[in-house]
Amino acid sequence: MKELRADIARAGLDTLSGRKAPRARVLLIAGRPGSGRTALAEELTRQLVDDYPDGVLRARLTDPDGTPVPTERTARELLGTLGESAPAGADEDDLAAALRAALDGRRALLLLDDAATAEQVDPLLPDTPDCLVVAVSAGPLTGIPDVRPCTLGGLDTKAALDLLARSAGSVRITVDPRSAESLVEACGGNPAALVIAGGWLAARPKAAVADLAKQVRDRPEEGAADSDLARVFQHTYAALPSPSARILRLLGLAPAGHVDPHTASALAGCSVSGARTALDDFVALGLLRPVDSALPQYEVPGCLVPFLRELTEAQDRPGEVQLARARMLERTVRLLQSCRAVTEPDGSAARKKLAGLPRALRFPNPGAAAEWLSVRQPALLAAARLAVADGDLDTLARRLMAALARALVAHRGTQDAAPELYGIHQLVLGVAERRDLPREKAAALLNLADLDAQTGRTQEALVRYRAALDCGRVAGDPYATGRAMESVGGAYQELGDWQRAADWYGRALAQRLARGERADAARLHGRIATTHTYAGRYGEALRNWRSAVAGLRKIGDVAGRARALSEMARVQEYAGRPEESLRTCREAAEWAREAADVRLQAALQVRLADTLERLGDPAAAGLHRAAAERMLGNEFTEVAGPVSKHHEEGAAGARAYEIRSTSSQD
Repeated sequence: MKELRADIARAGLDTLSGRKAPRARVLLIAGRPGSGRTALAEELTRQLVDDYPDGVLRARLTDPDGTPVPTERTARELLGTLGESAPAGADEDDLAAALRAALDGRRALLLLDDAATAEQVDPLLPDTPDCLVVAVSAGPLTGIPDVRPCTLGGLDTKAALDLLARSAGSVRITVDPRSAESLVEACGGNPAALVIAGGWLAARPKAAVADLAKQVRDRPEEGAADSDLARVFQHTYAALPSPSARILRLLGLAPAGHVDPHTASALAGCSVSGARTALDDFVALGLLRPVDSALPQYEVPGCLVPFLRELTEAQDRPGEVQLARARMLERTVRLLQSCRAVTEPDGSAARKKLAGLPRALRFPNPGAAAEWLSVRQPALLAAARLAVADGDLDTLARRLMAALARALVAHRGTQDAAPELYGIHQLVLGVAERRDLPREKAAALLNLADLDAQTGRTQEALVRYRAALDCGRVAGDPYATGRAMESVGGAYQELGDWQRAADWYGRALAQRLARGERADAARLHGRIATTHTYAGRYGEALRNWRSAVAGLRKIGDVAGRARALSEMARVQEYAGRPEESLRTCREAAEWAREAADVRLQAALQVRLADTLERLGDPAAAGLHRAAAERMLGNEFTEVAGPVSKHHEEGAAGARAYEIRSTSSQD
């Protein structure tokens, strides 16, 4: 700690050369897994937190299975911690730049745990010396200048004895100091090994420290990389009852090392209560870490994951391991379905299905479900990634991703959950391509394109919409092809290519008419009319609005008919036909009254007032404006302002119906 604190105050190479430091100082804590490197980093962070008023940002840069975490994912997580939104689908460079921009002017501390390479750390470094970065790694991070690693070995004897006494009790250490020192030596001063040894002793009050030291020292190595930690772990594992040993080694399959009782129960095929008891026993033995959370959550220490996986490969048949994974995914799917169903209205089909589930799989209320989803989200996303990477459980993987997407939308909304949904749709696309499933590929491409379009990447969205159209045609899926054609038209409209937009809307319209889908055909007439309005082709726009009104009349959609007439009146005014606009607007007001759409009635009254003023009848205009004000009261300015503004903006006013049409389609 003294060395690290001195390194913070040390003059860097830039300072010595007379230049201002351009980036944050990086402290590097290096050591083998289990050496206490993360604990030291956390303690340093705790001591320094008051010096960094903008808070502490934490990220783990390597998954428990040893896979480096992509910078894109890390940057997005850190931006979320800062409360900054990041567009769905943004690439690594954009997200890293957004993180640096968000940290500019802040005084924050970044703890980057388990860094594998300098390339993971470098893009995340703030461009300000007011921030501090504490990186944890197995060795030097070559490539980051002016960093001196603080390398950890084993604890000295006194510190090791203190750590051992925390679990085993000070009396046993005091009465037999030589044996305790011998045990410390057998553990190599490794903190993780000492914690496990202390847990073993605590569980056996009558066991002699000397006996444990001898058993650990004499235990042969079994191919593990870290011999001291491996011998202690193997000794503790060998003493476990067979059911507990099986649960423990299967925890190595837990997504991202995050475990809860349901995960352990599904992996082992035991009851949830039995799994909870086993997990608490593992915590007491130092084999598992509890996570500070509103729900029971645990973390598998990264230093133990390789041992658990070796044991699984040696003692469990591949078929049994795959069955354990399948049980875990199936349990997760059912929990996610329950998580979404609890948001449905009472008496709905989803609620009735929820009532038939076992009590352990039900949530008492939407708040409890939302809390579970929030706490478990990292593990759920990791489960989806692992299921796709497995390749042998694609059916379960697809069900899991569908259930996860629906639960996220139900509790957070599409906009808020967009970044997570983007990643899920990318995974779905990967499975669909691997399995040659054109229908699923089309759906994933459409979803990704929609998110691209929402974040302004219209060209990228257009490419994906066209690809979705090709897949929809291969699959013979009329919904996908129709939706893709309409979306291609929307992309061209966003790009200002009115002719192509109208052409693609026309293709989608032809398909809807051929299938007798009148509601969608009427909506598409409205979208074509909107496109022509933008292009200033008011005659074409009016013809399509008339077709939309006729279609809505046939299907009995009174509210839709009122809105279409409203937009038709707007176009008539753009075309310089105020008397026709006045008649159409009055007709729209009658249908809006029949549909009991008060806001639309008020908006039409304001439009009538504006038109009458242009025709030189201010008295009648005042009556209509007063009527709108009576309808809405305090909301009057919210309606009157935008409507008047649309009249001033000309063709831009046509956007109102288009937005409603898109919502209807979604």
